[in-house]
Amino acid sequence: MGAKEMSLSDRTGRDADCAAGAARRDDEAPAAIAVKGWRYHHVGIPTEAPREGEQYLPGLKVYVSGFESSPYGIQWMRFDADAPYPEMVKTVPHVAFEVDDLAEALKGKEILTAPNSPSEGVMVAMIVDNGAPVELLAFTRALKAKSA
Repeated sequence: MGAKEMSLSDRTGRDADCAAGAARRDDEAPAAIAVKGWRYHHVGIPTEAPREGEQYLPGLKVYVSGFESSPYGIQWMRFDADAPYPEMVKTVPHVAFEVDDLAEALKGKEILTAPNSPSEGVMVAMIVDNGAPVELLAFTRALKAKSA
C-alpha cells in the first residue's frame, strides 16, 4: 500500500514509529513526505566562496545562486559576516520542505529560527532535526496562483 493509500491509523502509527526512532526501510520515503505530506523544495548549501551569477539579497544579508537553474533545487548561500542567523544556518547545509500549514508543522519541533517572511507571500521557519537545520516554507495561495 503506497503512502497515499495508507489509512489514517496506519499513517499515524508510522509517524509514531518514526518519532520513536524506528528504522525506515530503504524503499520508504521519509515520514515528512510519506506521512506528513511535506514537499521537497530545495537544499541550501552554505559557502564562503563567491559563485558565478550569485544574487545579493541586502535585506537578508546573503548572496544566493543556483536555485533558479538547478533541476534538483540546489541553492548556494554566502552570508555577510554580520548576517543575523544562527551559526548552524550559516555553516551546515539544510533541506527545505513546502508545508501547507507552517504553525501546524512547527508543533513539537525544536525551532531554530522563528517564523518570518523573507519575501511577499512566503513564510519560513527553521527547525533542528538530528543535529541539522531543516527549513519549512509556506506559500500564500495568491503567490502560487501567479506562478501557475
